[in-house]
Amino acid sequence: MFILRAIRSVWQYYAPSREVLVLLDVFRRMINDSIRIGLVNDVSSLRRLSILSYNQLAHYDSPSCYKLCAISRAAGILASRKKSVKRGYPTREPYAFRFCIVSCYGFKIKNGGLEIRVARGKRFCVPLTRHTLTVVSRPGVEVRSFTLTQNRLSLCITRDVAPVESASTVGVDRNLRNLTVGNDEETVRYDLSETVRIARTTVHIVGSFKRNDVRTRGS
Repeated sequence: MFILRAIRSVWQYYAPSREVLVLLDVFRRMINDSIRIGLVNDVSSLRRLSILSYNQLAHYDSPSCYKLCAISRAAGILASRKKSVKRGYPTREPYAFRFCIVSCYGFKIKNGGLEIRVARGKRFCVPLTRHTLTVVSRPGVEVRSFTLTQNRLSLCITRDVAPVESASTVGVDRNLRNLTVGNDEETVRYDLSETVRIARTTVHIVGSFKRNDVRTRGS
């Protein structure tokens, strides 16, 4: 039997420390450096970008886990840009503007708070609200990652979902002028010709609208 897991998030406001604000800026700059390296070398895959970027980020005073996450974020941005270029969409040079940290490493929930690394050998604890603690303390809930902005904390969580036994299955076949729904026992066909006629008539009527007032005639 397969185990189903649902993914959702829970968020709250928090008061950042000076170290967190500095780390937010460092994380943004590491993303942009990784993007620059990817553009120079025409690389968008996570594995190749990690090989090229990790040593280049050594001068940043940041835990290594955030360097890996920054490279992963940059790889996602570069992959999205590459997809847009292939589809012929105009693109700008990608750049991360938002101050945020996204990480699935180096954190733990302890004594009613979220402890994260802010520097080598130094941690910061974000007090969790009652609602957040209630959600993450439920049976079967696992915190997978966290996202920090300048005033918000978001936790990505997963939880087990009880599988539902299906009584039967239904197939749907939709064409322009008909819709067919059915299974082994019964099949029903719906005629959509009138819907198509109404849609075409509406498009024709809207397309015939013309304005003839001072705004269209000009001064």
